[in-house]
Amino acid sequence: MSATELDFDSCYRAVAARDARFDGRFYTAVTTTRIYCRPVCPARTPTSRNVRFYRHAASAEAAGFRPCKRCRPELSPGDPGWDHRGDLVGRALRLIDEGVADDGGITRLAGRLHITERHLHRLFAGELGVGPLAVVRTKRLLLAKQLLTETGLPISDVAFAAGFGSVRQFNATMKETYGFTPGELRATAGRAASGNALTLRLHRREPYDAGTLMRFLAARAIPGLEQADETSYRRAVPQGTITLTPLPGHVRLDVTLDDTRHLARVVARARRLLDLDADPESISGALGETALAPLVAARPGLRVPGAWDGFEAAVRAVIGQQISVAGARTILGRLTARVGRTAGLVTAGAGGADGGCVGGDGPHLLFPTAADLAGADVTALAGLGLTGRRVTTLRALAEKVAGGEIDLDGAQEPAEAVARLLEVPGIGPWTAGYIALRALRDPDAWPRGDLGLRRAMACLGIPDDHIERWRPWRAYAALHLWSSE
Repeated sequence: MSATELDFDSCYRAVAARDARFDGRFYTAVTTTRIYCRPVCPARTPTSRNVRFYRHAASAEAAGFRPCKRCRPELSPGDPGWDHRGDLVGRALRLIDEGVADDGGITRLAGRLHITERHLHRLFAGELGVGPLAVVRTKRLLLAKQLLTETGLPISDVAFAAGFGSVRQFNATMKETYGFTPGELRATAGRAASGNALTLRLHRREPYDAGTLMRFLAARAIPGLEQADETSYRRAVPQGTITLTPLPGHVRLDVTLDDTRHLARVVARARRLLDLDADPESISGALGETALAPLVAARPGLRVPGAWDGFEAAVRAVIGQQISVAGARTILGRLTARVGRTAGLVTAGAGGADGGCVGGDGPHLLFPTAADLAGADVTALAGLGLTGRRVTTLRALAEKVAGGEIDLDGAQEPAEAVARLLEVPGIGPWTAGYIALRALRDPDAWPRGDLGLRRAMACLGIPDDHIERWRPWRAYAALHLWSSE
Protein backbone atom coordinates (compact mmCIF):
# COMPACT_ATOMS: atom_id res chain seq x y z
CA MET A 1 0.00 0.00 0.00
CA SER A 2 1.49 3.33 -1.00
CA ALA A 3 1.06 6.70 0.64
CA THR A 4 -1.78 7.53 -1.74
CA GLU A 5 -3.75 4.31 -1.27
CA LEU A 6 -5.27 4.93 2.17
CA ASP A 7 -9.04 4.89 1.89
CA PHE A 8 -10.38 7.83 3.91
CA ASP A 9 -13.76 6.30 4.80
CA SER A 10 -12.24 2.98 5.91
CA CYS A 11 -9.62 4.74 8.01
CA TYR A 12 -12.16 7.05 9.61
CA ARG A 13 -14.43 4.13 10.55
CA ALA A 14 -11.45 2.38 12.15
CA VAL A 15 -10.62 5.50 14.16
CA ALA A 16 -14.23 6.00 15.26
CA ALA A 17 -14.34 2.38 16.45
CA ARG A 18 -10.82 2.53 17.93
CA ASP A 19 -10.18 -0.71 16.06
CA ALA A 20 -6.93 -2.24 17.33
CA ARG A 21 -6.54 -4.24 14.12
CA PHE A 22 -5.42 -1.04 12.38
CA ASP A 23 -2.93 0.04 15.01
CA GLY A 24 0.39 0.65 13.27
CA ARG A 25 -1.12 0.53 9.77
CA PHE A 26 -1.76 4.27 9.57
CA TYR A 27 -1.77 7.43 11.67
CA THR A 28 -4.49 10.04 12.15
CA ALA A 29 -3.46 13.70 12.01
CA VAL A 30 -5.78 16.43 13.29
CA THR A 31 -5.39 19.76 11.53
CA THR A 32 -6.82 21.84 14.39
CA THR A 33 -4.39 20.53 17.03
CA ARG A 34 -1.45 19.65 14.72
CA ILE A 35 -1.18 16.31 16.54
CA TYR A 36 -1.11 12.81 15.04
CA CYS A 37 -2.44 9.72 16.82
CA ARG A 38 -2.79 5.97 16.61
CA PRO A 39 -6.19 4.61 15.48
CA VAL A 40 -6.74 3.39 19.06
CA CYS A 41 -6.29 6.82 20.69
CA PRO A 42 -8.81 7.22 23.55
CA ALA A 43 -9.32 10.93 22.81
CA ARG A 44 -12.60 12.10 21.31
CA THR A 45 -12.89 11.27 17.63
CA PRO A 46 -12.22 14.43 15.59
CA THR A 47 -14.65 15.53 12.91
CA SER A 48 -13.82 14.16 9.50
CA ARG A 49 -13.15 17.57 7.96
CA ASN A 50 -10.23 18.08 10.37
CA VAL A 51 -8.57 14.72 9.75
CA ARG A 52 -5.71 13.57 7.54
CA PHE A 53 -4.38 10.02 7.32
CA TYR A 54 -0.75 9.02 6.85
CA ARG A 55 0.82 5.67 6.10
CA HIS A 56 3.91 6.26 8.26
CA ALA A 57 4.65 8.39 11.31
CA ALA A 58 7.43 10.09 9.35
CA SER A 59 4.90 11.31 6.78
CA ALA A 60 2.79 12.91 9.53
CA GLU A 61 5.80 14.57 11.11
CA ALA A 62 7.05 15.84 7.75
CA ALA A 63 3.65 17.50 7.32
CA GLY A 64 4.14 19.37 10.60
CA PHE A 65 2.23 17.17 13.08
CA ARG A 66 3.50 16.16 16.55
CA PRO A 67 2.93 12.76 18.23
CA CYS A 68 0.09 12.48 20.72
CA LYS A 69 1.21 12.27 24.35
CA ARG A 70 -1.89 10.27 25.23
CA CYS A 71 -1.84 7.35 22.79
CA ARG A 72 1.94 7.59 22.20
CA PRO A 73 2.60 6.57 18.57
CA GLU A 74 6.03 5.27 19.59
CA LEU A 75 4.24 2.29 21.15
CA SER A 76 2.48 1.22 17.95
CA PRO A 77 3.18 -2.32 16.80
CA GLY A 78 4.97 -2.35 13.46
CA ASP A 79 3.02 -2.37 10.23
CA PRO A 80 2.75 -6.03 9.11
CA GLY A 81 2.78 -4.90 5.49
CA TRP A 82 6.33 -3.58 5.81
CA ASP A 83 7.39 -6.47 8.05
CA HIS A 84 6.54 -9.06 5.42
CA ARG A 85 7.53 -7.21 2.30
CA GLY A 86 10.74 -8.34 0.61
CA ASP A 87 10.94 -5.42 -1.82
CA LEU A 88 13.47 -2.60 -1.57
CA VAL A 89 11.37 -0.30 0.61
CA GLY A 90 10.45 -3.07 3.04
CA ARG A 91 14.08 -4.16 3.32
CA ALA A 92 15.26 -0.57 3.70
CA LEU A 93 12.82 -0.02 6.58
CA ARG A 94 14.12 -3.13 8.34
CA LEU A 95 17.71 -1.93 7.93
CA ILE A 96 16.74 1.48 9.33
CA ASP A 97 15.29 -0.28 12.37
CA GLU A 98 18.60 -2.17 12.65
CA GLY A 99 20.44 1.14 12.93
CA VAL A 100 22.27 0.91 9.60
CA ALA A 101 21.55 4.57 8.80
CA ASP A 102 22.61 5.61 12.30
CA ASP A 103 25.98 3.95 11.78
CA GLY A 104 26.70 5.09 8.22
CA GLY A 105 23.95 7.41 7.06
CA ILE A 106 21.78 7.05 3.97
CA THR A 107 24.90 6.33 1.91
CA ARG A 108 25.52 3.10 3.80
CA LEU A 109 21.83 2.22 3.74
CA ALA A 110 21.71 2.51 -0.06
CA GLY A 111 24.99 0.64 -0.33
CA ARG A 112 23.66 -2.34 1.63
CA LEU A 113 20.77 -2.49 -0.84
CA HIS A 114 23.10 -2.07 -3.85
CA ILE A 115 21.23 0.94 -5.21
CA THR A 116 21.96 4.67 -5.44
CA GLU A 117 20.82 7.17 -2.83
CA ARG A 118 18.78 8.92 -5.50
CA HIS A 119 16.89 5.74 -6.38
CA LEU A 120 16.29 4.99 -2.69
CA HIS A 121 14.87 8.48 -2.17
CA ARG A 122 12.61 8.09 -5.19
CA LEU A 123 11.24 4.77 -3.87
CA PHE A 124 10.54 6.22 -0.40
CA ALA A 125 8.89 9.31 -1.82
CA GLY A 126 6.61 7.15 -3.95
CA GLU A 127 5.64 4.79 -1.11
CA LEU A 128 5.62 7.08 1.93
CA GLY A 129 5.65 10.61 0.63
CA VAL A 130 8.94 11.35 2.41
CA GLY A 131 12.58 10.42 1.93
CA PRO A 132 14.56 7.88 3.97
CA LEU A 133 16.24 10.60 6.05
CA ALA A 134 12.84 11.74 7.35
CA VAL A 135 12.02 8.14 8.32
CA VAL A 136 15.35 7.82 10.13
CA ARG A 137 14.75 11.05 12.04
CA THR A 138 11.25 10.00 13.10
CA LYS A 139 12.52 6.61 14.26
CA ARG A 140 15.14 8.33 16.40
CA LEU A 141 12.67 10.80 17.89
CA LEU A 142 10.04 8.19 18.74
CA LEU A 143 12.57 5.88 20.38
CA ALA A 144 13.97 8.83 22.33
CA LYS A 145 10.45 9.80 23.41
CA GLN A 146 9.82 6.29 24.72
CA LEU A 147 13.12 6.23 26.59
CA LEU A 148 12.48 9.63 28.16
CA THR A 149 8.98 8.59 29.20
CA GLU A 150 9.54 5.02 30.38
CA THR A 151 13.11 4.94 31.69
CA GLY A 152 15.47 6.91 33.87
CA LEU A 153 18.28 6.76 31.33
CA PRO A 154 20.27 10.03 31.42
CA ILE A 155 19.38 12.40 28.58
CA SER A 156 22.85 12.15 27.08
CA ASP A 157 22.54 8.36 26.93
CA VAL A 158 19.05 8.68 25.43
CA ALA A 159 20.46 10.82 22.63
CA PHE A 160 23.07 8.25 21.63
CA ALA A 161 20.74 5.27 22.18
CA ALA A 162 18.25 6.79 19.75
CA GLY A 163 20.95 7.36 17.12
CA PHE A 164 21.69 11.07 17.44
CA GLY A 165 25.27 12.20 16.92
CA SER A 166 25.30 14.65 19.81
CA VAL A 167 23.16 15.90 22.69
CA ARG A 168 23.00 19.31 21.05
CA GLN A 169 21.59 17.82 17.85
CA PHE A 170 19.10 15.80 19.91
CA ASN A 171 17.85 18.86 21.79
CA ALA A 172 17.54 20.97 18.65
CA THR A 173 15.74 18.28 16.62
CA MET A 174 13.21 17.48 19.33
CA LYS A 175 12.50 21.16 19.99
CA GLU A 176 12.08 21.90 16.29
CA THR A 177 9.88 18.86 15.55
CA TYR A 178 7.88 18.39 18.75
CA GLY A 179 7.93 21.84 20.31
CA PHE A 180 9.53 20.72 23.58
CA THR A 181 13.03 19.74 24.70
CA PRO A 182 14.09 16.34 26.07
CA GLY A 183 14.47 17.90 29.52
CA GLU A 184 10.93 19.24 29.44
CA LEU A 185 9.52 15.85 28.47
CA ARG A 186 11.59 14.10 31.14
CA ALA A 187 10.28 16.55 33.76
CA THR A 188 6.66 15.74 32.91
CA ALA A 189 7.43 12.00 32.95
CA GLY A 190 8.90 12.31 36.45
CA ARG A 191 11.79 9.92 35.79
CA ALA A 192 15.00 10.12 37.78
CA ALA A 193 18.34 9.26 36.20
CA SER A 194 19.41 5.62 36.60
CA GLY A 195 22.23 3.29 35.59
CA ASN A 196 22.70 1.09 32.57
CA ALA A 197 19.72 -1.23 33.24
CA LEU A 198 16.42 -0.26 31.63
CA THR A 199 13.01 -1.66 30.80
CA LEU A 200 10.87 -1.01 27.73
CA ARG A 201 7.47 -2.17 26.56
CA LEU A 202 7.23 -3.82 23.14
CA HIS A 203 3.64 -3.82 21.93
CA ARG A 204 2.03 -6.40 19.65
CA ARG A 205 -1.34 -7.28 18.16
CA GLU A 206 -3.66 -9.72 19.88
CA PRO A 207 -4.12 -12.62 20.04
CA TYR A 208 -0.56 -13.62 20.83
CA ASP A 209 0.32 -17.25 21.58
CA ALA A 210 3.35 -16.55 23.76
CA GLY A 211 3.42 -20.01 25.32
CA THR A 212 3.99 -21.94 22.10
CA LEU A 213 6.65 -19.49 20.91
CA MET A 214 8.51 -19.53 24.23
CA ARG A 215 8.49 -23.33 24.35
CA PHE A 216 9.95 -23.38 20.83
CA LEU A 217 12.79 -21.08 21.90
CA ALA A 218 13.36 -22.90 25.18
CA ALA A 219 13.77 -26.27 23.46
CA ARG A 220 16.48 -24.76 21.24
CA ALA A 221 18.23 -22.52 23.77
CA ILE A 222 22.00 -22.76 23.35
CA PRO A 223 23.85 -23.29 26.66
CA GLY A 224 25.95 -20.30 27.63
CA LEU A 225 24.17 -18.07 25.10
CA GLU A 226 20.48 -18.36 26.03
CA GLN A 227 18.13 -19.29 28.85
CA ALA A 228 14.43 -19.75 28.22
CA ASP A 229 11.29 -21.32 29.63
CA GLU A 230 7.57 -20.82 29.07
CA THR A 231 7.60 -17.41 30.73
CA SER A 232 10.76 -15.62 29.59
CA TYR A 233 13.74 -15.64 27.26
CA ARG A 234 17.19 -14.35 28.17
CA ARG A 235 20.37 -14.13 26.10
CA ALA A 236 23.76 -12.50 25.92
CA VAL A 237 24.18 -9.72 23.37
CA PRO A 238 27.18 -7.53 22.53
CA GLN A 239 27.83 -5.28 25.54
CA GLY A 240 25.29 -6.95 27.80
CA THR A 241 22.21 -9.12 28.24
CA ILE A 242 18.50 -8.91 27.48
CA THR A 243 15.42 -10.57 28.94
CA LEU A 244 12.08 -10.79 27.12
CA THR A 245 8.97 -11.51 29.19
CA PRO A 246 5.55 -11.74 27.49
CA LEU A 247 2.88 -9.95 29.53
CA PRO A 248 -0.75 -9.02 28.81
CA GLY A 249 -0.76 -6.58 25.90
CA HIS A 250 3.00 -6.30 25.48
CA VAL A 251 6.40 -7.90 25.95
CA ARG A 252 8.66 -6.48 28.62
CA LEU A 253 12.23 -5.96 27.47
CA ASP A 254 14.83 -5.72 30.24
CA VAL A 255 18.20 -4.60 28.92
CA THR A 256 21.61 -4.17 30.50
CA LEU A 257 24.14 -2.58 28.14
CA ASP A 258 27.43 -0.84 28.65
CA ASP A 259 26.90 1.10 25.40
CA THR A 260 23.37 2.36 24.75
CA ARG A 261 24.15 3.01 21.07
CA HIS A 262 23.23 -0.63 20.49
CA LEU A 263 19.72 -0.20 21.92
CA ALA A 264 17.85 0.49 18.65
CA ARG A 265 19.28 -2.69 17.16
CA VAL A 266 18.34 -4.65 20.29
CA VAL A 267 14.74 -3.45 20.10
CA ALA A 268 14.47 -4.27 16.38
CA ARG A 269 15.90 -7.76 16.82
CA ALA A 270 13.72 -8.49 19.83
CA ARG A 271 10.61 -7.60 17.83
CA ARG A 272 11.77 -9.80 14.98
CA LEU A 273 12.66 -12.72 17.24
CA LEU A 274 9.18 -12.75 18.79
CA ASP A 275 7.32 -11.87 15.56
CA LEU A 276 5.64 -8.91 17.25
CA ASP A 277 4.65 -7.11 14.04
CA ALA A 278 2.55 -9.94 12.59
CA ASP A 279 -1.13 -9.54 11.73
CA PRO A 280 -2.83 -12.56 13.35
CA GLU A 281 -6.26 -11.70 11.98
CA SER A 282 -5.15 -11.80 8.34
CA ILE A 283 -3.15 -14.98 8.88
CA SER A 284 -5.92 -16.79 10.74
CA GLY A 285 -8.52 -15.56 8.25
CA ALA A 286 -6.62 -17.07 5.33
CA LEU A 287 -5.50 -20.34 6.94
CA GLY A 288 -8.80 -20.78 8.79
CA GLU A 289 -10.54 -21.42 5.47
CA THR A 290 -8.32 -24.42 4.70
CA ALA A 291 -7.78 -27.87 6.15
CA LEU A 292 -5.79 -26.20 8.92
CA ALA A 293 -8.95 -24.66 10.38
CA PRO A 294 -8.98 -26.79 13.59
CA LEU A 295 -5.33 -25.94 14.30
CA VAL A 296 -5.90 -22.24 13.66
CA ALA A 297 -8.92 -22.23 15.96
CA ALA A 298 -6.84 -23.83 18.70
CA ARG A 299 -3.96 -21.32 18.34
CA PRO A 300 -5.25 -18.14 16.64
CA GLY A 301 -2.27 -16.08 17.81
CA LEU A 302 0.50 -18.44 16.73
CA ARG A 303 3.72 -16.69 15.70
CA VAL A 304 6.75 -17.73 13.67
CA PRO A 305 9.85 -17.62 15.90
CA GLY A 306 12.37 -15.34 14.25
CA ALA A 307 16.11 -15.14 14.74
CA TRP A 308 18.31 -12.80 16.70
CA ASP A 309 20.93 -13.02 13.97
CA GLY A 310 20.57 -14.32 10.43
CA PHE A 311 23.88 -16.15 10.35
CA GLU A 312 23.14 -17.77 13.70
CA ALA A 313 19.84 -19.08 12.31
CA ALA A 314 21.60 -20.46 9.25
CA VAL A 315 24.15 -22.32 11.36
CA ARG A 316 21.34 -23.72 13.50
CA ALA A 317 19.65 -25.00 10.34
CA VAL A 318 22.81 -26.65 8.99
CA ILE A 319 23.65 -28.34 12.28
CA GLY A 320 20.02 -29.39 12.76
CA GLN A 321 19.96 -31.38 9.52
CA GLN A 322 18.77 -34.93 10.22
CA ILE A 323 19.42 -34.85 13.98
CA SER A 324 17.19 -34.23 16.98
CA VAL A 325 16.54 -30.79 18.45
CA ALA A 326 18.35 -31.84 21.63
CA GLY A 327 21.33 -33.14 19.66
CA ALA A 328 21.59 -29.92 17.67
CA ARG A 329 21.38 -27.87 20.86
CA THR A 330 24.30 -29.77 22.37
CA ILE A 331 26.52 -29.29 19.32
CA LEU A 332 25.61 -25.62 19.05
CA GLY A 333 26.57 -25.16 22.69
CA ARG A 334 29.97 -26.69 22.03
CA LEU A 335 30.45 -24.54 18.94
CA THR A 336 29.53 -21.35 20.80
CA ALA A 337 31.87 -22.20 23.69
CA ARG A 338 34.72 -23.07 21.33
CA VAL A 339 34.49 -20.31 18.71
CA GLY A 340 32.22 -17.67 20.28
CA ARG A 341 33.24 -14.74 22.43
CA THR A 342 32.44 -13.50 25.91
CA ALA A 343 29.62 -10.96 26.08
CA GLY A 344 30.02 -7.45 27.43
CA LEU A 345 29.40 -6.71 31.11
CA VAL A 346 30.91 -10.11 31.98
CA THR A 347 33.94 -9.54 34.13
CA ALA A 348 35.25 -13.09 34.03
CA GLY A 349 37.45 -14.19 31.17
CA ALA A 350 36.52 -16.75 28.56
CA GLY A 351 37.13 -20.37 29.26
CA GLY A 352 39.34 -22.93 27.64
CA ALA A 353 38.86 -25.38 24.83
CA ASP A 354 35.81 -26.96 26.44
CA GLY A 355 34.13 -23.61 26.75
CA GLY A 356 34.19 -23.26 30.52
CA CYS A 357 33.66 -19.70 31.69
CA VAL A 358 33.79 -18.17 35.13
CA GLY A 359 30.64 -16.26 34.20
CA GLY A 360 28.47 -19.08 35.60
CA ASP A 361 25.50 -20.83 34.06
CA GLY A 362 23.72 -17.70 32.83
CA PRO A 363 24.09 -16.25 29.34
CA HIS A 364 27.66 -15.03 28.97
CA LEU A 365 28.77 -16.09 25.49
CA LEU A 366 28.12 -14.60 22.05
CA PHE A 367 27.40 -16.78 19.06
CA PRO A 368 30.34 -16.79 16.62
CA THR A 369 30.04 -14.36 13.73
CA ALA A 370 30.53 -15.43 10.13
CA ALA A 371 34.03 -13.95 10.25
CA ASP A 372 34.78 -15.86 13.48
CA LEU A 373 33.71 -19.17 11.96
CA ALA A 374 35.35 -18.57 8.58
CA GLY A 375 38.65 -17.78 10.28
CA ALA A 376 38.47 -20.51 12.93
CA ASP A 377 41.30 -23.00 13.07
CA VAL A 378 40.43 -26.46 11.79
CA THR A 379 41.13 -27.94 15.21
CA ALA A 380 38.53 -25.64 16.77
CA LEU A 381 35.79 -27.41 14.79
CA ALA A 382 37.05 -30.91 15.55
CA GLY A 383 35.40 -33.02 18.20
CA LEU A 384 32.13 -31.09 18.21
CA GLY A 385 30.08 -34.04 16.95
CA LEU A 386 29.90 -32.79 13.37
CA THR A 387 30.75 -34.81 10.29
CA GLY A 388 33.48 -33.61 7.97
CA ARG A 389 30.90 -32.72 5.33
CA ARG A 390 28.93 -30.65 7.81
CA VAL A 391 32.05 -28.74 8.85
CA THR A 392 32.79 -28.07 5.18
CA THR A 393 29.26 -26.69 4.72
CA LEU A 394 29.57 -24.42 7.75
CA ARG A 395 32.88 -23.00 6.60
CA ALA A 396 31.61 -22.40 3.06
CA LEU A 397 28.49 -20.70 4.43
CA ALA A 398 30.54 -18.55 6.80
CA GLU A 399 32.88 -17.45 4.01
CA LYS A 400 30.00 -16.40 1.74
CA VAL A 401 28.26 -14.47 4.53
CA ALA A 402 31.48 -12.84 5.75
CA GLY A 403 32.32 -11.89 2.17
CA GLY A 404 28.93 -10.26 1.60
CA GLU A 405 27.80 -12.72 -1.06
CA ILE A 406 24.91 -13.81 1.16
CA ASP A 407 23.13 -11.29 3.41
CA LEU A 408 20.86 -12.87 6.02
CA ASP A 409 20.01 -9.75 8.01
CA GLY A 410 17.54 -7.99 5.76
CA ALA A 411 19.39 -6.33 2.88
CA GLN A 412 19.07 -9.10 0.29
CA GLU A 413 15.84 -10.00 -1.48
CA PRO A 414 14.66 -13.29 0.09
CA ALA A 415 14.47 -15.24 -3.18
CA GLU A 416 17.99 -14.16 -4.09
CA ALA A 417 19.31 -15.09 -0.64
CA VAL A 418 17.70 -18.53 -0.92
CA ALA A 419 19.22 -19.03 -4.37
CA ARG A 420 22.66 -18.16 -3.01
CA LEU A 421 22.16 -20.49 -0.06
CA LEU A 422 21.35 -23.38 -2.38
CA GLU A 423 24.72 -22.86 -4.06
CA VAL A 424 26.49 -23.77 -0.81
CA PRO A 425 27.49 -27.48 -0.83
CA GLY A 426 25.40 -29.30 1.76
CA ILE A 427 22.50 -26.85 1.83
CA GLY A 428 19.34 -28.18 0.21
CA PRO A 429 15.70 -27.07 -0.02
CA TRP A 430 14.86 -27.96 3.59
CA THR A 431 17.77 -26.01 5.06
CA ALA A 432 17.23 -23.00 2.78
CA GLY A 433 13.50 -23.03 3.55
CA TYR A 434 14.10 -23.14 7.30
CA ILE A 435 16.55 -20.25 7.06
CA ALA A 436 14.04 -18.25 4.99
CA LEU A 437 11.35 -18.97 7.58
CA ARG A 438 13.33 -17.84 10.63
CA ALA A 439 16.10 -15.52 9.43
CA LEU A 440 14.67 -13.91 6.28
CA ARG A 441 11.17 -13.43 7.78
CA ASP A 442 9.55 -14.80 4.63
CA PRO A 443 5.91 -15.49 5.60
CA ASP A 444 5.58 -17.92 2.70
CA ALA A 445 8.72 -19.97 3.42
CA TRP A 446 8.24 -23.72 3.47
CA PRO A 447 10.94 -26.20 4.68
CA ARG A 448 10.38 -28.71 1.90
CA GLY A 449 10.87 -32.34 2.95
CA ASP A 450 10.56 -31.73 6.70
CA LEU A 451 9.68 -35.02 8.39
CA GLY A 452 7.67 -33.36 11.16
CA LEU A 453 5.48 -31.57 8.63
CA ARG A 454 4.96 -34.77 6.70
CA ARG A 455 3.91 -36.66 9.82
CA ALA A 456 1.53 -33.94 10.93
CA MET A 457 -0.09 -33.71 7.50
CA ALA A 458 -0.44 -37.49 7.36
CA CYS A 459 -2.07 -37.58 10.80
CA LEU A 460 -4.54 -34.89 9.75
CA GLY A 461 -5.18 -36.48 6.37
CA ILE A 462 -3.98 -33.41 4.46
CA PRO A 463 -2.65 -34.17 0.95
CA ASP A 464 0.47 -32.48 -0.40
CA ASP A 465 -1.42 -30.37 -2.92
CA HIS A 466 -2.90 -28.36 -0.02
CA ILE A 467 0.50 -26.76 0.62
CA GLU A 468 -0.10 -24.36 -2.27
CA ARG A 469 -3.43 -23.33 -0.74
CA TRP A 470 -1.64 -21.89 2.27
CA ARG A 471 0.13 -19.13 0.32
CA PRO A 472 1.20 -16.48 1.24
CA TRP A 473 1.29 -17.74 4.85
CA ARG A 474 3.01 -21.13 4.50
CA ALA A 475 5.52 -20.30 7.25
CA TYR A 476 2.62 -19.93 9.70
CA ALA A 477 1.05 -23.10 8.32
CA ALA A 478 4.32 -24.90 9.09
CA LEU A 479 4.23 -23.65 12.70
CA HIS A 480 0.64 -24.82 13.11
CA LEU A 481 1.62 -28.27 11.87
CA TRP A 482 4.75 -28.49 14.01
CA SER A 483 2.76 -27.36 17.06
CA SER A 484 0.12 -30.04 16.47
CA GLU A 485 2.52 -32.93 17.00
